[in-house]
Amino acid sequence: MNLIDVSHVFKAVPDSAGTLEILRDINFELAAQASLAIVGASGSGKSTLLSILAGLDTPTLGKVVLQGQDLFALNEDDRAAFRAERIGFVFQSFQLLANLTALENVMLPLELAGVAQARVAATEMLQRVGLGERLSHYPKVLSGGEQQRVALARAFVVRPAVLLADEPTGSLDHASGERIMDLMFELNAELGTTLVLVTHDLKLAERCQHFIEIEAGRIVDRG
Repeated sequence: MNLIDVSHVFKAVPDSAGTLEILRDINFELAAQASLAIVGASGSGKSTLLSILAGLDTPTLGKVVLQGQDLFALNEDDRAAFRAERIGFVFQSFQLLANLTALENVMLPLELAGVAQARVAATEMLQRVGLGERLSHYPKVLSGGEQQRVALARAFVVRPAVLLADEPTGSLDHASGERIMDLMFELNAELGTTLVLVTHDLKLAERCQHFIEIEAGRIVDRG
């Protein structure tokens, strides 16, 4: 069974000229533990598609089924609970909470889910990403690469069914970006997570098993 099924997804919003079509008839499926790159120019609709896959944004038409659950058959609260349990996120801007230490940032999703031994699990994951000596450090004293490793640890610590990454190396220098992507693919393989990655970097996209290219809201190529 596919982990993700996307069927006839459209997204349109009103604008000053009438209606702006952001996504047009998007269809694809992805097996469990596979990796997919979504590529396209800025404004092509790829980040909107990622938000819809997460259930953070709603399609105008269409269906997204994740692990057999139609996301948009759920109400907003149930969709949020489903997302917290099954989906991890990594963003270009890290999205760490500045007033929490690295350890506390990684513990947070576990505590919200009521997981016992959250501190132990978060510590182990930070050690796995090479930050065992940075547990008590706040984001402001960490480098960009270190902050993104904290974000990876936070995303993977809940062992999500799917990890959604939006330009995860976009704010990093080349060397740091390479290390982050190596780590992301290692964790993806170790934990059996399905990876969906939005990027404009074709070299990075080539590391995924599959890709779709979006242009003006439509899929124009796939592999």
